[in-house]
Amino acid sequence: MTEALPCPVCSSARTTLWTTAKDYEYSSTTDRYRYYACADCDALFIDPVPSGLLSIIYPANYYSFVDSKRTLVHRAKEALDRRSFKKLFRSIAADRVNVLDIGGGTGWLSDLVRTVDNRVALTQIVDIDRHARALAESKGHRYFEGPIEKFETRDRFHLVLMLNLIEHVADPLALLQKAESLLAPGGIILVKTPNVRCWDARLFRRFYWGGLHAPRHWVLFSEQSFRLMVGGTGLRIDKLQYTQGAPFWAYSIIALLHRKGLVRITANRPIIEHPLYPLLSAPFAAFDFARSLFTKTAQMFIVLKKADSEQ
Repeated sequence: MTEALPCPVCSSARTTLWTTAKDYEYSSTTDRYRYYACADCDALFIDPVPSGLLSIIYPANYYSFVDSKRTLVHRAKEALDRRSFKKLFRSIAADRVNVLDIGGGTGWLSDLVRTVDNRVALTQIVDIDRHARALAESKGHRYFEGPIEKFETRDRFHLVLMLNLIEHVADPLALLQKAESLLAPGGIILVKTPNVRCWDARLFRRFYWGGLHAPRHWVLFSEQSFRLMVGGTGLRIDKLQYTQGAPFWAYSIIALLHRKGLVRITANRPIIEHPLYPLLSAPFAAFDFARSLFTKTAQMFIVLKKADSEQ
């Protein structure tokens, strides 16, 4: 092994170059980034970490900063999310439920949870975009503009949402520990994050795998590396399951077509707004749901509770 960059999950120096990638999805920068794989814990991580470029790599038209069009794909996903949240809320015993959505953007997910359970009394969003703040606050959500590490409150939360979020930070362990400190008794942390041990990661590794979301995904996990990280907290994994990763299939295929000159992606029309995106997302969602019965797909849903809570 020729590389010795330390892994941010387990600190091992047994790391090697996995691929190089650039921002095909939003064309926010022309810089190329290296992704390294850890031989000990199975995590992937970016180098260099573009922590000083947040306002560039998260442009104003970033998907979570704007209210998306309600396409058929969006409505189908909403229906699935609503069903999942109904099951999750049954395990929360509180009469009044406070919800914290880290990286919640305009509050579209907080809008959804309000419709699922009428016990939701407080919805707090933490994100970095001031334009998303205006939209979120207009819908009645509290909004803290800045990183979660700087968020302070006396409130405690029964449900902490970290959907497509933990892979965006340089120190995911510190993020989990912060979320743990904000939990109410009996509270739940819900994590959704890419799984690097999947078919599409292997298939598109040499070209561009959409799960990298380059250069916005900084640390990516397999089940092995995620379980290892949770061991450094006072949390336990209550449930871990695999779910569809249709966006990654769509991003990967459209980026490949763009590289071959068959389609065009620009900063003003990113991949997520390309006409091919919904056409690819729907069949690959069905494909992933079917194969999740016998193999690991590209997304993990993880429910975390405090380790000393009831089993």
